[in-house]
Amino acid sequence: MMQLVINGIVLGSIIALAAIGLSMVYGILNFANFAHGDFLALGAYLAFLLSVVLEINFLLACVASVVITALAAVFCDCVIWKPMRTKGAGRVALIIISIGLALFIRNFIVFLWGSDIKRYALPVKRGIEVGSVVITQNQIAVIIIIALICMFFVHYLLKKTSIGKAMRALSDNMDLAKISGIDVDLVVRYTWAIGMALAAVGGILYGLLTNINPNMGWFLMLPMFAAAILGGIGNPYGAMAGGIVIGLAQELSTAILPTEYKLAVGFVIMIAVLLVRPQGIMGTR
Repeated sequence: MMQLVINGIVLGSIIALAAIGLSMVYGILNFANFAHGDFLALGAYLAFLLSVVLEINFLLACVASVVITALAAVFCDCVIWKPMRTKGAGRVALIIISIGLALFIRNFIVFLWGSDIKRYALPVKRGIEVGSVVITQNQIAVIIIIALICMFFVHYLLKKTSIGKAMRALSDNMDLAKISGIDVDLVVRYTWAIGMALAAVGGILYGLLTNINPNMGWFLMLPMFAAAILGGIGNPYGAMAGGIVIGLAQELSTAILPTEYKLAVGFVIMIAVLLVRPQGIMGTR
């Protein structure tokens, strides 16, 4: 059981990172971005390209891939999302466009790297045995610690910086933020860049945990949405809590259920919580 708890915290940390960006974009732009998971996969594949194909130091490759993914998100805002905002596109149109963008990114990945499973060229190290629990260095030193650092960064950004305060202002009332003199387009681009950068980090960490494949983002989309909704859609802190809850629920369920039911268990937990608290764990009415 303790092994499942450790596994759940590790998986939950990855889901939480990805869900934070998803929730931030929804909170400011008020639509569900179905391309979020494919940006996650793009970040993982860029790290593979730089570290394995081009043989760049793995840490530098990861940083570069996160930056490139963030820049790609800003580019998409300039050529897709800003024109849609200017024309007053509705939620349905934006969702359909995001699905089309997701399919484009996924097929772009397949075109460049193929559909085969990829892995980072990192040495395999023996895990640390604590009783009956085995903890790998990737789980402790990489995934959990980096996830915590990223979550602290988001907290600091939202609470202590001017751009974070502007993001919160836009999330509360975009029209009032415009009247107050906030550069909405600049804040939106920061939101896209930060959200997709977090997704890229989540993709790289998930690649360290399992492997890399073109559909990895799609498989993580349902847990990401479940975490964001469970925590309170639009609330980054709720996404953090929701990610950990979903990750623990999925892994602990394997003690009594086949692994094929993990995704279903996460949604059952989400529905149960929402029946009691419809706004989510940290959402507001």
